[in-house]
Amino acid sequence: MTEPTAQDSGIGGQTMRELREIVARYPQPRSALLPMLHLVQSVEGRVTSRGIEACAQILGLSAAEVSGVATFYTMYKRRPVGDYHVGVCTNTLCAVMGGDEIFELLKEHLDVGNDETTPADPDDGAGKTITLEHVECNAACDYAPVMTVNWEFMDNMTPSSAVVLVDELRAGSPVQSTRGPRVCSWREAERVLAGFPDDRADEGPAAGPATLLGLQIARERGWAAPGRERSRQPYDRRSTDRRRSGGDDSSSSSSKEQATSAAGTSGAEADVVVDESPAERKGGGGST
Repeated sequence: MTEPTAQDSGIGGQTMRELREIVARYPQPRSALLPMLHLVQSVEGRVTSRGIEACAQILGLSAAEVSGVATFYTMYKRRPVGDYHVGVCTNTLCAVMGGDEIFELLKEHLDVGNDETTPADPDDGAGKTITLEHVECNAACDYAPVMTVNWEFMDNMTPSSAVVLVDELRAGSPVQSTRGPRVCSWREAERVLAGFPDDRADEGPAAGPATLLGLQIARERGWAAPGRERSRQPYDRRSTDRRRSGGDDSSSSSSKEQATSAAGTSGAEADVVVDESPAERKGGGGST
């Protein structure tokens, strides 16, 4: 592993020190590459050639290896990103719930295409710029349609609320994530992803009503997970192998009631009714 200087890579001395600081967190240096690229973006506004060279030299990799990672993951950008990265989920559920309509309206409203950035306009409020991108599933389907601003969730959006959101961002007004902190700039968010906290992790709610609904139902019905003692029972592979091979007489004679008892099914769980299929209700028993 070589030790490049700031002059070697074109990256500032403070950034080079922080890149090495990231590497020191990992037992295998090359494991640090992903957060290193986020740090490059926080400084350069994108993954630049000199950022790639700096990471490659510090890690003892080729520039091609680093570039291969930077071009594989969509969160790494090769073109400059604006003050705010606005993502609109257009995967199946969000799309049918209005995501496609939101994305088309924002393209028209901002006068940009996919993965394009609005021009800086000092006469337009605070002159903040926005990069618009359609993104794949954000794993928040229970809040569809979902948008993100610098990777922070904006839930249950509508075309009109999406327009209000981007106008507030362009004007430099404070914007609060639905399930998270106040929205910061894209470069500030990238620095957090590089592993340099901004001490705002507990700002704002971490979960919304849809996320907590299952917990609410469980509490109302008295459902609970199996006891800790039972979950700590050691795994006996030999016993499992005997049961699979039919060599364990006790397993062949076990009834469904005994298996349920062994699993510790609570009374509340036993009240759950499993509906029969139409074929079973007709006496057909179903087919495979």
